Amino acid sequence: MNTTEAIQNRGEVGAVVAAATAGDESAFTSLTERYRRELQVHCYRMLGSFEDSEDLVQETFLRAWRKRDSYQGRSTFRAWLYRIATNACLDALERRPRHLRSAQGPEVTWLQPYPDRFLEGIATTDAEPDEAVVSKETIELAFLAAIQHLPPKQRAVLIVRDVLGWSARDSATLLDASVASVNSALQRARATLKKHLPERRLEWAPGVDPSEAERALLKRYIEANERADADAFVAMMREDARFVMPPDPGYFVGREAIVAGWMEGGLGTEEFRDWRWLLTKANMQPAVAFYLRRPGESEHAAFALDVLRIEDGAIGEIVAFPSVVFPAFELPSKL
Repeated sequence: MNTTEAIQNRGEVGAVVAAATAGDESAFTSLTERYRRELQVHCYRMLGSFEDSEDLVQETFLRAWRKRDSYQGRSTFRAWLYRIATNACLDALERRPRHLRSAQGPEVTWLQPYPDRFLEGIATTDAEPDEAVVSKETIELAFLAAIQHLPPKQRAVLIVRDVLGWSARDSATLLDASVASVNSALQRARATLKKHLPERRLEWAPGVDPSEAERALLKRYIEANERADADAFVAMMREDARFVMPPDPGYFVGREAIVAGWMEGGLGTEEFRDWRWLLTKANMQPAVAFYLRRPGESEHAAFALDVLRIEDGAIGEIVAFPSVVFPAFELPSKL
């Protein structure tokens, strides 16, 4: 977009904002909808729940409509919506049981996957592009799980400052806090985050489409599952691989322990032998939707969604979600 087009675009947006804040419901809907997807990602980071993020965006728009005459143009309309969304998330977190407001144990049991189809096109929807909204390193499950360990206000500060890249002054305005308190909260949040992220987090490659080698690894993973091939599973995982199953608080660390747990759970027995699968993507990571046909059944029923983190050609983490997440990915319940 050249300078003339950018100025014209801002003028058009300004006219829509004026109409929306004056009470034009159609203009208001048109304006807010362009921010829906990025606000949903913001709420998802705050809450760790895809379902809750959808509800909180609706709550944000309702609050914005009720408070529309309070928008004075001192910030962008987008920033004003982010402030409302952040406060709506903080209110939602306050209503959560105390033990769920931030993770008390090593695992985040309420974490849900985020369908990649809702991430498409976010950074190019208007005159305020922001690639940071959907940068891979801040949407991956490991990062999402780690920030859930932060107290709500520290979580908000970290997301606004380090994920969205807002200045300390703008962040303080958004959070109705002082610059000093925002900087202090950010320092504490970074220290806590470092404890919960995998040690090699900074070494991960930036988000790119799966390489040919990664696609081959996915194929090997599916085939090993179909054969219940323990040795093949071990060979494709990192030695320090992790396996978690939200909302189950249990987890395994180490490829030998992971595969042993699967085998002890019945993989390869008559009950867990007849599989089908579909490929999808969650949190900018490859994912496999598995369907199981048990003895005596005529169809393969949705079983689990495995989201994989691949590091240096090997599987570093597997997060297995129950089949209740399938509808969000537009996955069928039967095959």
